[in-house]
This record gives sequence, structure tokens and C-alpha cells, in this order.
Amino acid sequence: MSTSSTWTKPTSFWQSLTAYDWLYAVLLLAGGIFSYQRYAGYMDIYEVSFLFGAVGVFSYLGWRWPAIARLVLGVAVLSLLGVYFYQGQLANGDKNFFLKFFLSSQLAVMWMNVLFVLAMLTYWLALFQKSDFTAKVASALTWSATLFGFVGLMVRWYESYLIAPDIGHIPISNLYEVFILFCLITALLYLHYEQLFKTRQLGGIVLIVINAAVGFILWYTYVRHANEIQPLVPALQSYWMKIHVPANFIGYGAFSLAAMVAGAYLLVRKGVLASRLPALHVLDDLMYKAIAIGFAFFTIATILGAMWAAEAWGGYWSWDPKETWALIVWLNYAAWLHLRLMKGLRGTILAWWALVGLLVTTFAFLGVNMFLSGLHSYGTL
Repeated sequence: MSTSSTWTKPTSFWQSLTAYDWLYAVLLLAGGIFSYQRYAGYMDIYEVSFLFGAVGVFSYLGWRWPAIARLVLGVAVLSLLGVYFYQGQLANGDKNFFLKFFLSSQLAVMWMNVLFVLAMLTYWLALFQKSDFTAKVASALTWSATLFGFVGLMVRWYESYLIAPDIGHIPISNLYEVFILFCLITALLYLHYEQLFKTRQLGGIVLIVINAAVGFILWYTYVRHANEIQPLVPALQSYWMKIHVPANFIGYGAFSLAAMVAGAYLLVRKGVLASRLPALHVLDDLMYKAIAIGFAFFTIATILGAMWAAEAWGGYWSWDPKETWALIVWLNYAAWLHLRLMKGLRGTILAWWALVGLLVTTFAFLGVNMFLSGLHSYGTL
């Protein structure tokens, strides 16, 4: 009796791309070319590099994660509608129905805030009901909040140029803008791992830290009126800001995600919600992955920050309070990863460490601006 087996050649990444994948990339490239043709006069060689580099990065991300492709296209369509409705006049924001209630930057951000709150409540409802349908609704609300947040930032970018061309800048320059960025990056990281680990049970816990940032945005808007677009201070008028700040906040977002997962780990360890939350080994793996990616991007951001400092202040490192606390954050997570990878440490100690790490990171991000002064004092409350 003979047996036979067939061998199938593995499909390469490029062979796995569909016509829709290539259409998505072509649309991004067309958008990049259009932006270059229209705004080349405002761009230097670095900004042109960032523009077409972003086309390549988001094409690849969209191929790897189709949900990102849908998000990018949704943000592009709604942002372009917002730009179109302004008709080159900032005053149209109070006259056009869609701008007044949906697509102006402040309204889009408010929709983001509302949707993140609703998403958190829906995730908790799904957790206690053990309802897959309710969890899917919560996930959809989180995606919708992320969509409106990015639209808000993109339209705000355009609004800054409507105020005056020399005021126009990428909207990641003050606490109001970077808190929005923090919400969006943390949400995207969570949604990625939600799909990767095929669980929506952590949404209610992770969105606690996002909604803490939402609370700050609301306070900063209505109490401090800090949501108004302001000219860039001289120290921030650099191409370095466009890469240093996003890399930094991928780190912050990942560390915050890890802390929330650590909280879930400790709850399960104590038997609280153990039947509803993911198993301990899943939480441990997710916590590690989040800290690893956060550490990688925070390292890149620190290096970029040193290069920016050398250009702006003549030295790579000055032991400014912000720099010192960035080093403390880096050493904290370097030690965490060392103990896990080299010493094989697992469990409760690292979970508590990740939670305490969030406090250290929060002080480095916000506390330094509140209580210490230095070269980075332009981000004060």
C-alpha cells in the first residue's frame, strides 16, 4: 500500500496581496502626490520625506491589518469633506451644518470623547453579560471614537493654516493635542491586541486610562480654554517634532496599555472576574508584548529627542528635568524586560511593577510639566 502527499509552496507576503490591497496603496500614493502638488511651497525636504514615508508605512500597515486601511480611508474621506466645507474660510465653521455639528476639529474631538465613554460602558456591560454582540458594539464604538479623533486632528491641522500660513503646524504641539494623540494611539494598540488575542474582555479595563485622558481633555477645554490653536513656540518649530512626539506617545500608549492589563492580571489572580477576563498566561503575554513595543518606540523617541536637543540647544543631553525623567522611565522598563527575558521572572511582581510604571510614566509625561521647570517648560498646564 502506497501513500502520497502533496506539498504546497508557501504563499509569500507579496503574493498574498489582493487587488484591493494594491488599490488602497494607489489611493494613498495619489493622496500623497496631490498633497505635495498643493502644499509643496510650505514643505521642506524633510516634510516631503515624511509625507511619502507615511504613504509607505500606512500602505504596509493596511496590508497587514485591513482594519487600519478602512480607518485611514475613513479619516481621509471625512477630513477632505471638512476641508471642502470650510471653502478656505474659518468663519464657515459656524455656518456649515456638518462643520458645526460633526467635522470641525473641536466637534470631532468632542464626538471622540463621547464615543470613548460609551465604548467603555458598553465593554463593561458586555463583560458582565458575557455578550459577544454587546462586545462587538463596544469595539465598533472604539473604532468610531478613533476615527473621529483622527479627523479632529487632521481638520485642526488645516484650521491652523486658515488662521494664518505662518501659524499652521501639525497638531501635536501642546497638551491638548498630545492628549488626543495619546487616546488614539492607546486605543489602536488595544484594538490590535484585541484582534490578535481574539478577546474583547479587556476593553472596559483598558478604556479606563483612555477615559482618564478624555477627562483631562474636557477639563483642559472648558476650564483652561486651552483648545484654541496657538502659534508654535520657537523651540517646537522643527521637523524633529513630527517624528519625536509620535514615537514618544506610542511608548506612552503601550506602557499605559500594559498597566491596565497588569491590573486585570492582579484581579484574576485574586479571583475577581476570573471567569470573565482572559487567562493569566494570556494577560502575561499581552503585558510583555505591550511593554516590549513601548520600550522600542520610547528608545527611538529618546534618541530622536537627543538629536533634536543637539540641534536646538547645542548638546545631546543637559539633565533637564524632562530628560532626566525620560531616562528614569527608560531604565524602569529596561529593568522590567531584563528580569522577564534574562531572569525568567513572571507573575504578580511584574504586574505590580507595570502598574507602578504607569505612575512613573505619568509623572514624566505630566508631572514634570506641573511641578518642575526647565528647557521643556513650554508644555505647562
